[in-house]
This record gives sequence, C-alpha cells and structure tokens, in this order.
Amino acid sequence: MSTEASIRAADTRAEARALSAAATTAGHAPSIHNTQPWRWRLTANELSLYLDHSRGAEISDPDSRLAVLSCGAALHHALVSLAADGWHTILERMPDAEHPDHLARLRLDHRIPVTVDARRHRQTIGLRHTDRRPIASAPTDADELNTIVEAAESAGAGLHILRPDQVLELASAADQAQRAENADGAWQAEVGYWTGGTRPLGSGIPDAAIGDRATQTTVPGRDFGHHGDLPVSAAHENAATFAILYGPEDDPAGWLRAGEALSAAWLTATELGLSVLPLSATIEVAITRERIRHLLADLGHPHLVLRLTTADPAGTAAPHTPRLPADQVIERF
Repeated sequence: MSTEASIRAADTRAEARALSAAATTAGHAPSIHNTQPWRWRLTANELSLYLDHSRGAEISDPDSRLAVLSCGAALHHALVSLAADGWHTILERMPDAEHPDHLARLRLDHRIPVTVDARRHRQTIGLRHTDRRPIASAPTDADELNTIVEAAESAGAGLHILRPDQVLELASAADQAQRAENADGAWQAEVGYWTGGTRPLGSGIPDAAIGDRATQTTVPGRDFGHHGDLPVSAAHENAATFAILYGPEDDPAGWLRAGEALSAAWLTATELGLSVLPLSATIEVAITRERIRHLLADLGHPHLVLRLTTADPAGTAAPHTPRLPADQVIERF
C-alpha cells in the first residue's frame, strides 16, 4: 500500500471512530419517559439519525413531537462529541422527504481546533441528568438565565422566561393536563410500562429516580401513578424559574430544532450549577398545549416547559436513568 493510500485509510478509520463515539455519546441525551427513541446508521464516513417508532409513547405522544424533540437532543449531543474530537461537521436536517423518519445526516468535513468549551461540553454530557426533587434554593441569577437563553437560541429555538403571573397560569394548565391524563386508562397503562421497577432493559424511568412521596411544587410535576424509592424532602421549590422552549414551526423540523436547543440549554445550565426538569404534560394534551401557546403570545409554538433551580446544595445527586447498550441503537454498515 502506498503512503498516500495508508494516510487515506488512517483518515477513514479516524472518521469512523469519531462518528461511532458521537452516536454512543448521543445515547446519554434526555428523552420522553427515557424511551430513547433514536436509531443511528453508521458507515465509514456518514452518520444518519432515524426516529424509532418501536420505542415511542403512542398515547402520550401520538404525533411523535416529543420523540422527535428527544432525537434532536441526541443529535446535539452527537455534534458536541464531534466538535470535541476536532471535526467540523456538515449537517443535513430532514434530508429525505420520502422518508420523514430520517431526521438528520452528518458528514465529517475537515479538522478544526478543539476548544476548551468543546471539551467541557462533552464532559458535561456525562454529568447531566434529571432531578425531579423540589430543591429550596435562591432565585436564578438573571445573567445566568440570559446565558441559557442564548444557548437555546444558538441552537435554533427560543426560551421564554415566565413572569410570576404566567407561572400561575402554567400551574393551572399543568394540573388540567395531569387530571386529563390520569383519567385515561390507556395513558396510565403506557406510563406504567415505561416507569417503575429496576428497568433492567436499559430504558424507562426506574423507581430510584421517582420520589418516595408527594412533592411540594408550584407547578405539578409528572404523576407516575405511584411513589418510587428516591428520598424527597419537604422542601418547596418556590424560587424556581419556569420557561417555555418554543420555535417558529410546529412540525418535525421544528421539534428536531427544539431538541437541539434543549440539549444546548441543559448543558449550559449544568455548567452553571443549575438543575433542569422538563415538564411535558402540558404539551402532551392538546387543550393545555394551546393554553401554553397563549402564554407565548406571538413568539411561536411551545415545544416543552422547563423548571430551572440551583442544583441540590447538599450535593446528593439523583441517580442517572439507565441507557440502552450502543449496539441496540447503532447499526453499522
């Protein structure tokens, strides 16, 4: 083999390793009920992202808006990994109109310098997690909130911080959504399928990540239909900040962008010492989703509600939810 051919072969192997690492890193992304509804197809020089309907929440998410948003978060995680490996990536979103489940295609273009920020973001992916406990904390600093808003905007979506009077409307809408879902037997069965127990298969939300008692919260959190094993204090998150993640489009392309923005905002918040809790119930129910849209006025379409608080001051982190093995979500060709 000639020297030039050897160099090309080494470059091809390096690209394949970077793409494989990106798909593996993407598996740490947040998703509705921790369903991890993504599938990656990997070749030597290309990585494609697909929506996997077999891990969808058909009752909670019948049009797959939250599943696609979850895939968008995984996509952003993959891009963070590639940047930390020193690659400039060419990204095509929704690359095949005849196959709408093909959400994105990534190709490596050329080498770039690795920045301190890129390395930090990739490290933060392993630290980010969902903590559903109420945390008594000081109000979030305005400059920190602006930094998180800018991170979301840099990824193609907006983040609207709610005023106190709007939080009251959000709380009412969340209560309405919870009551509507709790009255639906099919919804209860689906939530029961994805939550509870020890989750040995690597997906869903285990009891270890669900509170062992009812929580004191301004806006109702997810009602899983039972208490779990996670110790919850009597604290009230009365200093929490609530925000709506939104965008100009209410379609799969918009949902994908919203997921990318969720990842960017969440990683930034984690680096600032803040905890993020996604609240999706008001988005799952059509009538309350419309109520949330009215809170945005003319800004756009709501994709997700977020609660931001300072991280647990005691440093006792809630456990991370399980993840599927890489070989179950990555197809190699």
